Amino acid sequence: MPVDALVPNDPRVEHKFTSFGDITYHYMLAKPQGKPVATALLIHGWPDLGMGWRFQVPYLLSLGLQVIVPDMLGYGQTSAPDSFAEYTMKKMTAHLAAIVKEVTDQPIILGGHDWGGVFVWRMTIYYPELIRAVFSLCVPFTPPSPVKLSLEEVVKRLPNFTYQLQLASPVAENAINKSPERLRGFINGMFGGRTPEGGRVTDVSIGVIEENLEKIGPSPLVGPEIIDYYVEQFSRQGMHGPCNWYRTRDLNGDDELELAKQGVSKIKTPAMLVMAEKDAALPPRLAVGQEKYFEGPFKSELVAGANHWVHIERPEEVNNHIGNFIKSVLGDELKASL
Repeated sequence: MPVDALVPNDPRVEHKFTSFGDITYHYMLAKPQGKPVATALLIHGWPDLGMGWRFQVPYLLSLGLQVIVPDMLGYGQTSAPDSFAEYTMKKMTAHLAAIVKEVTDQPIILGGHDWGGVFVWRMTIYYPELIRAVFSLCVPFTPPSPVKLSLEEVVKRLPNFTYQLQLASPVAENAINKSPERLRGFINGMFGGRTPEGGRVTDVSIGVIEENLEKIGPSPLVGPEIIDYYVEQFSRQGMHGPCNWYRTRDLNGDDELELAKQGVSKIKTPAMLVMAEKDAALPPRLAVGQEKYFEGPFKSELVAGANHWVHIERPEEVNNHIGNFIKSVLGDELKASL
């Protein structure tokens, strides 16, 4: 049986907007029938949208949760400030903490994928009182570093992050922003589309492969309706905002130094990490030894044979992991609602 998924203009979600000065966030809010047993906040990564969680939202509704799904800063209908200084984890977690407080006065279940995974670990550190449980897809926890490392230094240690050098430069965004055809090729390619010769649109050792952008065929993973929606949303503001997330290493490093000075090194909140076996940028070996960073209950899962877009490629398996984790946290509260 296919897994139920949101579609563009789905009647199960309300579209909300919240402003912080010149910055406006768009988020979807989905409410279950009856009183919600809890609230989940789902954070997407690069290059994605709130709609990236389309297979998870109906499932969480079926468990009695209400779900907040934002387009993150730089994406979709949310503002895309030109300055990368607006994209620090400290600033963005403050934005989302305020949105959470608008929606509920109870602590939440927080989940993220890719950059969203980085985000949820940091939000849990900054706002532990708001988080009842946290899970990350594909991104292990790294404690705040007492030493600032440049992106170049990180890449020397982790060569599978070499692509980030190009994304932090103007090269990738300029290549993609040149035409609507290139943007469509990029979106199809990110979701598994290939050139007729089998070429990819990105490589972890390079970044975006410009000469392939206009040759990429349809995605085998995402249907045309969702691809059209992604192209429409990314056409609003282009790729500068999304690529700004890769330009904050130095600024985030300053904030990390402060956290490290405060002795923050572990997560006390119940947590789950789900890795994808075939993720080229974030291979499962990065999760070795994670247990030492968690003082509360910690679950570690691996989705065998799955690639980076694990929650889209293998939604039933990922939903089962999320559901079991939430049930372990909410216990009798969830049983009563079901």
